[in-house]
Amino acid sequence: MIIVAILFSVIAILSAFAVYRHQCLLRDRAELMRDAMRHRDFSFHLPTKGLLFGERALQETLNYMGHAIEKLEAHNEVEAWQRLTRVLTHEIMNVIAPIQSISQAYLSNPEIKDTPYEEGIRAIHDSSSGLAEFVSSYRKMTQLQPPVMSHLYLGDFCRSVASLYPELNWKIELPDTVMIYADSGLLRQVFINIIKNAVEAEAKSIGIRYIESSASRLSDTPSFGKLLISNDGHVIPDEMAREIFIPFFTTKQSGSGIGLSLSRQILLKQGMILRLAERPARGYNVTFILESDKT
Repeated sequence: MIIVAILFSVIAILSAFAVYRHQCLLRDRAELMRDAMRHRDFSFHLPTKGLLFGERALQETLNYMGHAIEKLEAHNEVEAWQRLTRVLTHEIMNVIAPIQSISQAYLSNPEIKDTPYEEGIRAIHDSSSGLAEFVSSYRKMTQLQPPVMSHLYLGDFCRSVASLYPELNWKIELPDTVMIYADSGLLRQVFINIIKNAVEAEAKSIGIRYIESSASRLSDTPSFGKLLISNDGHVIPDEMAREIFIPFFTTKQSGSGIGLSLSRQILLKQGMILRLAERPARGYNVTFILESDKT
């Protein structure tokens, strides 16, 4: 009887310890998610291994919720920048137009030609014209052409893009049957923007890999999964990771800062989203994820 009592006591102690340890695990998970929310990082994806079936379902829902919030933020951010860009370009052009017109009129006046005033007026005219061209180039941020959608074989498409950059080492891991519904020309521009940034970051290798969606595995209806576009260029610091999709943000002296922002807008118009992976694919320093915004 004493042995049985000791055995039950040991089992009770071990069970209590297991419950306590499990609750500590849940507490740590909650703290991690609170930290993610506090830093506005909604890309968290905590593992479900070791959880009971109810807790696993809850964690999967929270993971999906974080992903959904990240996509919603991307939509709202793009719309906000589009509105701001429209207002700014309109107001700036309202100021520039009369400066251009008046300075041109003075330059056309014979009384100004070959006088000390000509050089200064020409500088004003050239500066205002340059600024007008600068603003005009950013108008495309809010004047994207409607996409002409069609089904594309993703493998063939990616290989055609790779042919534009023969100096890079390409590793394309795509089943021949994977298709994407998109505007071929606009999608090509997105790929070129991403690859161009990688080249400027001194990348030598590009990896493209496709991950099938869980919906496709469970249904006869095809559903686009995730396309990972990776490179071995310079690592993007954490403090810059959330800013790379902001219009006009750039770390390059000659950069315009609209490539990635424009790419995100192009994809949103086609029902897709572009985001930076929290952790790059193995063997690379930077990974962008292209996926449907419905997943």
